[in-house]
Amino acid sequence: MMTRRDTFDADRWGTVGLALGGDSAEREVSLNSGRAVAAALERLGVEFVELDGVRAVLDAAGDGRIDRVFNVLHGRGGEDGCLQGVLSAVGVPVTGSGILASALAMDKLQTKRVWRAIGLPTPDWRVARSADEAGAILETLEPPLFVKPAREGSSVGMRRVDEAGDLAPAIANALEHDDRALVERLVDGPEYTAAILGDRALPLIRIETPRAFYDYQAKYASDDTRYHCPCGLAADVEAQLAQLACRAFDALGGRGWGRVDFLLDGDGNPWLLEANTVPGMTDHSLVPMAAKAAGLDFDALVAEVLATAAGEGS
Repeated sequence: MMTRRDTFDADRWGTVGLALGGDSAEREVSLNSGRAVAAALERLGVEFVELDGVRAVLDAAGDGRIDRVFNVLHGRGGEDGCLQGVLSAVGVPVTGSGILASALAMDKLQTKRVWRAIGLPTPDWRVARSADEAGAILETLEPPLFVKPAREGSSVGMRRVDEAGDLAPAIANALEHDDRALVERLVDGPEYTAAILGDRALPLIRIETPRAFYDYQAKYASDDTRYHCPCGLAADVEAQLAQLACRAFDALGGRGWGRVDFLLDGDGNPWLLEANTVPGMTDHSLVPMAAKAAGLDFDALVAEVLATAAGEGS
């Protein structure tokens, strides 16, 4: 297992602002990620300060108290380009993707539009701004379906719809979290995720849950979710899917690190679901699992992610 503690140059990074918490629906997940990253930064010898929310980060950056930002602010505010924009304005580098890629990836609708425009496979969808649109949607999309807010993560506000009568309530539920609900054709098959680190995809993970889908409970609380890495696919197939994930991430302008989620249908065809530019770093999170399978321990992963905030280039 590769670690950076012996060769890592902690002094190079100055004082790092660890952005965590915030006020999005993913606050608790972000705090958990922040605790794990803080422990790794301590082991690496990096000087850092914890900053709860965008305002705290902006104040520290404006006062010159930090030299760069390690961002684990999940959800809106930290993951949608807002934080990236204010830090760009004051010249403080931040880990991961820039303004445009962050905004595109946070918005599942815009992500799918980009992918569809360049010929990448993503399930058919419709957009709803009111539960009253359920009937019209059912004229073109039949259950089973997934309904989700356009701009939330961690499966917040997401429901599976197996009966036509359940679509309107599912849309109403999603609209409690955003002003647009994405209604997406369900692909019946195993779910995979590809962690992106630098210009490469780490070993794929196949996710298995006894629940109706990989929801918030399955991601962060359940002990019966199974993560398979190696994922069980033939090496050439995994390589092709890893390449597809990298193309999908690059199409959004993603850089540094991230994650792309997809499903395989009964014929083995991939269907891209979404991209994540600030993935979780908790003990249930997928990027650390994939990194471990690639021979990187958690500290080495944190070191590589921190290196994306070098401030060299765009």
